Amino acid sequence: MKKRIYLPAVLLVLITTACGTGQQKQNNESMGNNPLLSESSLPYGAPDFAAIKTEHFQPAIEAGMEEQLEEIEGIANNPEAPTFENTLVAMEKSGQTLSRAYSVFGLLAGANTSPEIQRIEEEEAPKLAAHSDAIFMNDKLFQRVKTIYEQRESLDLDAESVKLIEYYYQRFEIAGANLSDEAKEKMKALNAEEATLSTKFSNIMVAAAKASALVVDSKEELDGLSEGEITAAAQKAEAAGLAGKYMIPILNTTQQPALQSLKNRDTRQKLFEASWKRAEKGDENDTRELIERLAELRIEKAQLMGFKNYAEWKLQNQMAKTPEAAEELLGKLTSDAIAKARKEAADIQKLIDKQNGGFKLEAWDWNFYSEQVRKEKYDLNQSQIKPYFELNNVVENGAFYAATQLYGITFKERNDIPVYQDDVRVFEVFNEDGSSIALFYTDYYKRDNKSGGAWMGNLIEQSKLLGNKPVIYNVCNFAKPAPGEPALISYDDVTTLFHEFGHGLHGLFADQQYPSLSGTNVSRDFVELPSQFNEHWALYPTVFANYAKHYETGEPMPKELVEKIKKSATFNQGYAFSEFLAAAVLDLQWHTLNAGDKVEDADAFELAALKKTGMYLKQVPPRYRSSYFNHIWGGGYSAGYYAYCWAEVLDNDAFAWFQENGGLTRENGQRFRDMILSRGNTEDLGKMFRDFRGSDPDIKPLLKKRGLI
Repeated sequence: MKKRIYLPAVLLVLITTACGTGQQKQNNESMGNNPLLSESSLPYGAPDFAAIKTEHFQPAIEAGMEEQLEEIEGIANNPEAPTFENTLVAMEKSGQTLSRAYSVFGLLAGANTSPEIQRIEEEEAPKLAAHSDAIFMNDKLFQRVKTIYEQRESLDLDAESVKLIEYYYQRFEIAGANLSDEAKEKMKALNAEEATLSTKFSNIMVAAAKASALVVDSKEELDGLSEGEITAAAQKAEAAGLAGKYMIPILNTTQQPALQSLKNRDTRQKLFEASWKRAEKGDENDTRELIERLAELRIEKAQLMGFKNYAEWKLQNQMAKTPEAAEELLGKLTSDAIAKARKEAADIQKLIDKQNGGFKLEAWDWNFYSEQVRKEKYDLNQSQIKPYFELNNVVENGAFYAATQLYGITFKERNDIPVYQDDVRVFEVFNEDGSSIALFYTDYYKRDNKSGGAWMGNLIEQSKLLGNKPVIYNVCNFAKPAPGEPALISYDDVTTLFHEFGHGLHGLFADQQYPSLSGTNVSRDFVELPSQFNEHWALYPTVFANYAKHYETGEPMPKELVEKIKKSATFNQGYAFSEFLAAAVLDLQWHTLNAGDKVEDADAFELAALKKTGMYLKQVPPRYRSSYFNHIWGGGYSAGYYAYCWAEVLDNDAFAWFQENGGLTRENGQRFRDMILSRGNTEDLGKMFRDFRGSDPDIKPLLKKRGLI
């Protein structure tokens, strides 16, 4: 997942009225030596986490907003005729203090939060929304942009500069720059409320997951887990004040990793239900009323903008353009995925019956028995392969190695750059000629104060205009081993690591003049192309052989085991694809509600939506239930979760090109870097892909990879 942090926020009057006397005193004390108010002296301008304290964030963010609004007012009221330089370039240069402060804050809010950070986040969310509105609903500024937009063909500008004009003009229009003054005020109020509720939702997700961790009394209830996993569960419980018990934390997805191994069916059911009901307990972490209101707000916003529904408004600047196009793609895949899942369910039920289980397959049984079916069909189980996937080895001899072979880059760990948590590592990245490119931070282990899932982000956005090289991070939630134990991860975790590193490469290779068009600042349904494309190299023979080595002996994975992994690649894909498609369908169903539609029961709506679209299968729940679907309620993927599937068509077709042209070679890698990874949002994304592939994207490679044809 590429996680976006949207900067922009408040009018000066809102800043001053929002801060009480005590807060103002704290702000004043935090301004004098606030490291966020000036550029860092560290390499690449990397943030000095050793000096940054929580109390620095709020005053720096608010000072940054005030500073940017002064800059914007200066641009809007410039008496000179609007030009590309005095308007658009000036806008690109504005807000650097805000960007510096909020990029660091946004990272910590997701990866290393605290009650104080969450308080700041919730207080600043509506202000940031108002700040964005103050910029993109500023009529004087919009008229300057519009004048330049109408003159763009005669200005003798390079293609990237023309793209910047078009980007800004569309962003103003989508934000509501053409609304009446009365409608603008209404939109501002809706934006502020949505920002507040979205931030609240994300913070609840951290609390709900923590509160829903499964606690059991005996080691016997965890039969099937490894000794290392049981030890880690005991340590988790002890740290929570439950010495003598065992705790399994909840991850962000519906299904949980331990369900694959737990032999005790009651424990499996308890773990599944802890996940399924995490945000539906009628307590302070229950999100159902909150998401119903968010859906209502988004309908109101779309109606105000003259669109039938939120998805129609939101997708106009995406590759899909319309919700109908997104639904058409999902519809092409739904029936085949569900049919394959039903066959898989039948195979699992046969195994249960063969073992005289005496019960019908349920969602909490699927992973446990599918693993047995995998073992029966392919003689393969996770306990056989995990010893060959030690985390650091996967990173350095897997992901980094593949990048060196494809793109010529190398990585050197930096121990002299401060980090925000002891598990974080920092690497400097170099081109083949030895020139430096970027810094890359990794933060892989799960923590109770970390949001679920995995994502990539920028601490510093690449820009030639600003003289910035990129500073990128990857965040994941892999289980941390007990002290002294190796970090052995599953093959799914390996794929996740390669995925997020693919986002990282997209950011590392950014080569743009303007920060707004740089690197991963592309549409949602294109941004997942580089990440999903990079997953293909995890199982590529030369790459796999370089990292899949036993953590104790250093011996490579036996060929017969490698072949079993390859042969099982399409195993359980009916389930895996169906759970994804169910989530994508839910997202679009929520966001294609029309004016007058009102959801009064989120659970009933979810069930009806799945049945209506043919995606209801009791044993295959959505990857994310509506009540904990952070991608769409708090993570910026509203009406956009389909993007993973859209991009999957692109990534499989791009990999097919590699297979047709010699596979993993420096020449092929350089071509992909030059034509896709380094281009940012500087041209039409459909054209960018066609120029690389030589044709429109073909859906067949995706269907083949998923085992649907």
